[in-house]
Amino acid sequence: MEFLKLEVFIPLGHEESIIEALNSGGFLREGNYDYCYATSLVKGHFRPLDDAQAYIGQTGELTEVDEIKLECRIQAKHRTEVEALIRLAHPYEIPVMNYMALID
Repeated sequence: MEFLKLEVFIPLGHEESIIEALNSGGFLREGNYDYCYATSLVKGHFRPLDDAQAYIGQTGELTEVDEIKLECRIQAKHRTEVEALIRLAHPYEIPVMNYMALID
């Protein structure tokens, strides 16, 4: 079975809906446990450009945001489903999601 490590950056205070969506979909399950994930507080930085529909920040201004980095392990075959759930629950126009292949 192939696994990916998922990292997703979420503005502070919005992580609960994404965690609930992923757990309800069965994607945070490891054996006989669910809600298997880690979080850390990070600072996100970005500058919305002219055509951006920014949830946070103003066009042309550098923005710094307190974010939660959510990390978990998912089965590679579920990547498309996981990404769709995150996009539905995430407030950002373009959520940052990083996927890294895990070696068994």
